[in-house]
Amino acid sequence: MYIPQEQLKYIFEFLLPQKAVIIYGSRRCGKTTLLNELLKQVKEKYIFVSGEDITVQNYLSSQSIEKLKSFIGEHKLVVIDEAQKIKNIGVNIKLILDHINGIKVIATGSSSFDLAKQIGEPLTGRKYTLRMFPLAQLEINNIQTIAETEALLEQRLIYRSYPEVFLAESDTKRAEYLREMISSSLYKDILELDGVRHSDKLVRLLQLLAFQIGKEVSYTEVGQQLGMSKNTVDRYLDFLEKAFVIFKLNGFSRNLRKEISKDSRYFFYDVGIRNALINNFNPLLVRNDVGLLWENYIIMERIKKQEYSRISANNYFWRTYDQKEIDFIEEREGKLYGYEIKWAARKGKLPKEWLETYSESIYEVITKNNYLDFIV
Repeated sequence: MYIPQEQLKYIFEFLLPQKAVIIYGSRRCGKTTLLNELLKQVKEKYIFVSGEDITVQNYLSSQSIEKLKSFIGEHKLVVIDEAQKIKNIGVNIKLILDHINGIKVIATGSSSFDLAKQIGEPLTGRKYTLRMFPLAQLEINNIQTIAETEALLEQRLIYRSYPEVFLAESDTKRAEYLREMISSSLYKDILELDGVRHSDKLVRLLQLLAFQIGKEVSYTEVGQQLGMSKNTVDRYLDFLEKAFVIFKLNGFSRNLRKEISKDSRYFFYDVGIRNALINNFNPLLVRNDVGLLWENYIIMERIKKQEYSRISANNYFWRTYDQKEIDFIEEREGKLYGYEIKWAARKGKLPKEWLETYSESIYEVITKNNYLDFIV
């Protein structure tokens, strides 16, 4: 079953002569499926290759205009999956765009480590960048009724939405798939990098984060627990962000001295991965972390909606040293929007300090009763 992907329409919008469309996303989130669907609708001649192919690497890392032209031939569209595997891919795409008239390029990467570094400067003014995530509720709603969506909420909070997880026939298979991801592809990109020496500490770092969703993370304290320096913790967290395993929210501060702004909170791109890391696929009824799962789920789905609906926003959390807080802050269109995320259907109390300092902001409590409006 194909679930319509939101980024498909934007690829067609951005796919122009002498331009590249760069698509970032985690492994197995559906990038190759997206490309296959795109190519079904393409009318022009195209070439579709993988950056993991050594022959492809030889041609597309050559920095030889003649060699690149020979490889592309009469094709008008070049599609490169796993482009981060190709040395100097940014420079080579630039040469293709500059020297082959009417050419279009699409490149995907399962990590933004080398791809972003290589592509950023060479393709300035020549590229559009799209991000992909595991299936968004925005996309799943295309094939589900509201009743089905509400009935499957617990499943989403436990296993979440990698395409193969979503389409699996049973919870047992979902759990097996997520465990296999943890043991194989999750760390593949990261452990290939120079500077990552301790895979066991990487796993332990992620497990620590799994228990601290929605809480500020002290690099010093985490380093002491893992026997790592503060700088090493910082570097590993940066690697995990760029591999689309975790993402960071910074503290919002503009006026108050007692606002926390230096520390960050970390969330998982997919709560199923988070649950696999701690090997907990228990039903919600017997869990003590439902609030954490709910907060991670809502914030991640909102970020997907921002990306897929082209909502330009800066995202934060807000907290004061005397424990007043708001879970999620959006700064967009010159306004502040504060969201309290509650699993239990009860009213949240707007902190007096926030109201006094940011009196023109908008505040809303997100619960099971209204969350679909917020994420879909």
